Amino acid sequence: MRFTKMQGAGNDYVYVNCFQEPVPADPAKVSIAVSDRHFGIGSDGMILICPSEVADAKMRMFNADGSESEMCGNGLRCVAKYVYDHGIARKPELALETGRGILHVKLDVQNDKAVRATIDMGEPILKSEMIPTTLPGDPPINHPLEVGGRTLHVTCVSMGNPHCISFVEELDDALVHGIGPLVEKHSVFPRRVNAEFIRINSRTDATMRVWERGSGETLACGTGACAVCVAGVLTGKMDRKITIHLLGGDLELHWSEADNHVYMTGPAVEVFSGEWPSE
Repeated sequence: MRFTKMQGAGNDYVYVNCFQEPVPADPAKVSIAVSDRHFGIGSDGMILICPSEVADAKMRMFNADGSESEMCGNGLRCVAKYVYDHGIARKPELALETGRGILHVKLDVQNDKAVRATIDMGEPILKSEMIPTTLPGDPPINHPLEVGGRTLHVTCVSMGNPHCISFVEELDDALVHGIGPLVEKHSVFPRRVNAEFIRINSRTDATMRVWERGSGETLACGTGACAVCVAGVLTGKMDRKITIHLLGGDLELHWSEADNHVYMTGPAVEVFSGEWPSE
């Protein structure tokens, strides 16, 4: 199986061009194997770039634990880069099919290669039953959540996948690695959740660490950054245009008043290609 390793703000996945390669018979099993950072390629999961009947290409995304997720913003930027750079669709604006529906991506092309991308992530999903969470409110805003012996005040948003955002004074491993897994699997989140922890630097600037559903701490989470942008506005803590600093780099977010869509801009980088042995 030919693959390409790519990363967006350090959020790295193994990409398979299913225009040329067959879809793995058991993609969940393959994702677990290739994601292993000691015995595999090393990644936050695997993304299949597939033909689509309604768009330029279709993305299927599997976490490092083999679970299939609806969306990945950083992953989608890399899919767009691959689709452009490798000639699947040589267009500066692409339509890509995801578990969230068809999303549109504008590419920043330099020297005939896509280097950055802006994704129209669509409208945030704010109805609790659709996030989904059993916490009250549409959405829950600054709601107390007892977890691991401490009380977080959480705001919940879906960007096609569920997010639980906590604004905190300090970011440390005890919080992210100790509390993050407990938030992910808390009973109020029937499909588990991505846990974002945010330190606000100003109304337009924040630092974020994330415990991702099915992958653990990652260097970045694009949908999570979008959800944080929305949560910052809903809680009155931040403006609609912000920069978020993640362990793997920066993302620019804008929750537009004009159309209620969230726009995310960030890098997309191809690292290397190779061949994964057949079973």
